[in-house]
Amino acid sequence: MSLIVRQLTVVGVGLIGGSFALALRAAGVVERIVGLDSDRSNCELALSLGIVDEICDDPRSAVAGADVVFISVPVCSIASVLRSIAADLPPGCIVTDGGSVKAAIVSECDALIPPGCSFVGGHPIAGTEKSGAAAAFSGLFRAKRSVLTPGATSSDRALDTVTRLWTAAGAEVCRMEAQHHDRIFAEISHLPHAIAYTLVHAVGTADVEGENVLSYTAGGFRDFTRIASSDPAMWRDISLMNKQALLASIDGFSASLAELRRRIAGDDRDGLTEFFTTAKKFRDGIV
Repeated sequence: MSLIVRQLTVVGVGLIGGSFALALRAAGVVERIVGLDSDRSNCELALSLGIVDEICDDPRSAVAGADVVFISVPVCSIASVLRSIAADLPPGCIVTDGGSVKAAIVSECDALIPPGCSFVGGHPIAGTEKSGAAAAFSGLFRAKRSVLTPGATSSDRALDTVTRLWTAAGAEVCRMEAQHHDRIFAEISHLPHAIAYTLVHAVGTADVEGENVLSYTAGGFRDFTRIASSDPAMWRDISLMNKQALLASIDGFSASLAELRRRIAGDDRDGLTEFFTTAKKFRDGIV
């Protein structure tokens, strides 16, 4: 592939930011990558692993000469990061992010981006329960979707550039309105994480005659609750930032769980078969 940008600055060189940098380096579409991270040791690790070419402690220095800035920090910090670098962005610079909540971020960042620059909201639908530069790998986004949520400052050039970068990283790019994104991902991402955390919490605190119930878990429970090993602070922030959509999703799940309980309590064999069969068809349709 041909060069897309000369300098990419990655703010937050963890699993997502680091993997984005590695994927673009492998594709040969970026000339120089600068890393900035609140954790100096993580940034130094990213440098030693070849994820970035240079690291900076100062946000102003990190964005000097940047064509594109990718902000990959907890969702509640994305706007504050942009606020700290906005005055020093080079003319024409494109800022994008990897946050899994979009409406609030796009609104705040559109208000902060200086004239002549662009903000493009983004959400790569990929990840693991691991974090930090050591968890990054170039194939994380291969054959995954990356959602772009354009805002008021997203120029055609900026959208084209960010689309080309994610395509080079191996992702399938789609676009949607930010609030629509948040409603969808409350259902398919934020709710499952909330349920996984809740299930582990419920079982871990269950009093079954003094037994450590979790010591008996096997593959099914561990597979189902893998995502409860994700960063609690990150999911606290996501839950609060997408509060209304997530509450609506929880209410919908609670209604389904109550219906299941009703059928079990009523010894409704046919009803249970129908409930589980319907769910199985939905699940089988995913794969």
